[in-house]
Amino acid sequence: MKRTDDRLLPLVLLGAQAIVWPGADVIRGNIPAGADLFVAVLVAGLVTAALSLRRSRPVLTLVLVAAACALGAGPLPTGAMAVLGTAGAALALFTVAGERDAFTALLCVLALVFWQSLYNITLHGLSDRDGLDLPLTAVLYAAASAAGMLARRSRHTRQVAEQRLRRAEIERHRLPAVERQRMERELHDVSAHHLTAVVVTAGAALGLRDRRPELAEEALRFAVETGGEVTRALGAVRAPAPSRDQQPSPRERLLALVAGFSQLGQHVECEIDALPDGAVGDAAYGIVREALTNVARHASGARTTVTCRYGDARTEVVVTSAAPPAGSPAHGAGLGSGRGQGFLRSRAREAGGTLTSGPTAEGGWEVNAVLPGRLAAASVKRPVPWQYRLAQVTAAVGLAVQPLFPLLVVRTESVSSGPGASAGALFALLAAGQALALLWRRRAPRAAQGVVLGLALLWPVATAVGEYSGWVLLPPLLSMAATCAVVASGAARTAVTAPSVAEGRPGLPVWAGPVVATAVHAAATTAALVHRGTSFPGWVLAAGSTALAALVVGAAWWGGILRGHRRRAARSAQADHLAAWTEEAVRDAWAERRRIATGLETTVLARTADMVAQAEAGRLDEVAERAREALAAMRALLDAVRDGEAVPALRPQPTLQALDLLAHQIRATGRDVEIHLTDRIPGRLPTTVDLAAYHACETVLAAGGEEPMTVELDADGTALTITATGVPGTVRPTLRRRLSAQVAMVGGTVTAGPSGPVRVLLPLTAAPAAPQDDEKGQR
Repeated sequence: MKRTDDRLLPLVLLGAQAIVWPGADVIRGNIPAGADLFVAVLVAGLVTAALSLRRSRPVLTLVLVAAACALGAGPLPTGAMAVLGTAGAALALFTVAGERDAFTALLCVLALVFWQSLYNITLHGLSDRDGLDLPLTAVLYAAASAAGMLARRSRHTRQVAEQRLRRAEIERHRLPAVERQRMERELHDVSAHHLTAVVVTAGAALGLRDRRPELAEEALRFAVETGGEVTRALGAVRAPAPSRDQQPSPRERLLALVAGFSQLGQHVECEIDALPDGAVGDAAYGIVREALTNVARHASGARTTVTCRYGDARTEVVVTSAAPPAGSPAHGAGLGSGRGQGFLRSRAREAGGTLTSGPTAEGGWEVNAVLPGRLAAASVKRPVPWQYRLAQVTAAVGLAVQPLFPLLVVRTESVSSGPGASAGALFALLAAGQALALLWRRRAPRAAQGVVLGLALLWPVATAVGEYSGWVLLPPLLSMAATCAVVASGAARTAVTAPSVAEGRPGLPVWAGPVVATAVHAAATTAALVHRGTSFPGWVLAAGSTALAALVVGAAWWGGILRGHRRRAARSAQADHLAAWTEEAVRDAWAERRRIATGLETTVLARTADMVAQAEAGRLDEVAERAREALAAMRALLDAVRDGEAVPALRPQPTLQALDLLAHQIRATGRDVEIHLTDRIPGRLPTTVDLAAYHACETVLAAGGEEPMTVELDADGTALTITATGVPGTVRPTLRRRLSAQVAMVGGTVTAGPSGPVRVLLPLTAAPAAPQDDEKGQR
């Protein structure tokens, strides 16, 4: 389809050129010379072939089209290259603007207009006082470039939206499985690290009870502390924090991990660089923890070295252990579940790296992971080098001034255009000024419209100074082109943002711009008609000019409104799809988490609490046995997690403990969101408040745009406050209505002005939910 489209337009232009010349001459009975037909066929063939390949080399295509048409225009009759030289060049410019950046497109337009102007001067001089070829060509090229930029921006927006929807769809199906794998891996890490440490410590203390009785007391105290750590770790597994702000850095976590293993009697040396937060840091921590745990299990007392080097190209994580000392007992033997190596490789793979492990020549064991480095982790878009821009400008200037060198055409006749500036040159300057003002219509729309309308009033002056004698309405219509672009852009922006957004914003009403534009162009057109001279009364001229300006400006405004409505409808449809898929993904993942958490509460946590009770009672033998039972229960739970159903038939409603899932799903679409929960939020909220708070956060985050958004939750004992920053002004009225409807059932209030943060206040005085299973109460 793309090849057909690329060939269609050049063939249409070729047919139109054949109709203009030589078709028109043949119809009038003027048969062109054979030499002219031969030159025309060569030029037309080159131009058509170049335009057919315009998408792969757009700038080169533009140069070839311009050069071929210019060389053909010299020996051929007037009009022989009219269509290919104008519409063909415009098509090439459209492709340049659509396939390259704005700087390249603008540079090509300026260079082409300047080059054609100098080339026409060398051929024909400045004898034509009207000189409308230059402004008309400039307007055509500017319109083609603007259309190309608009097409490129629309294509980019569409691609970004499609990519976001595609990622959301993929993540919708991935999130439950990812959550199950995360909990499976975290449960394995908790059991492998904490519970294995209790078994190893208790076994060592029992083996040395007669010679070192003080070790038994240390082992009991260690079991109590570790049991509390297991409970806290399993709580973090069930409800991880959605934000990383409260976590220590990866290096601090690794140093604390090494210190903990050293307290178990392991000889661990480390050399750890500062690692980045995120996937690389988490993967490095998980790999080192699993490797050290395996050393404690199978090679107790072996000297171990941990090395983490964070470089530009890659990050190396190496854990090397020597052979265990002769006769050292392996108290952790048989405690493994067989999943450790698989989890190690999955961690490295999810971070974008690889992992290998195996025995060393000295009889030890080594785990070597290669993760992405500093440059691979950076996702900053690199700017275009200034050397490349300098080369572009140099090439453009060289091509533009080429006609000044008498290498192609040398004419001996004198060139004179008489005193004064031509109307065409003045029109070209005014059109260029309006085109430059259009470049700022998005950043400063009112200033751009003011400049465009101010220059529009100078077109009648240029008509009088340049002694323009052509069609009197042509200059006013040319001046309206830029105004129509500004008016259409403002109308589209108004339709997208909705009128209610500007209620609290000082400024002119939305209809002021079109009315002022109509008045300015009506005055300019009337002045041009009066200067030319006419028998009609002045009021008739003013009425007709106003009607003409109102018709043109109104059509531009109407077109902009339609385009804005389409953009808003597309954004709304995309937001609805994202919200629906996010809700479904979080519900499925939350159901998976609740299913696993139920198994934790009835098996592992119960046995861990029994282990702590036995340690407090001083029964060291029972402590080791309960720790082994907890490990066995964890292993059975992991088997059940892998073999069980992914999603139960009835999915529970997510609460604030599912905010990390919500943040993960939204970040997967490419948006930058952060969720912060302060320490003042009660551990157990009323069910209605918990559900309402989660759905309020879900609604706020779903309404976000491209800008980063932060949601903070805090409580003061009487109310829960949700504060959202970064909410776009375009969605605030709709967001306020939705939030008000959601929190009304719990007596909440919403504050959302034209600017500033959006706040939701939920009272905590609601009657607490009856004591029952959370999963049943949330269905």
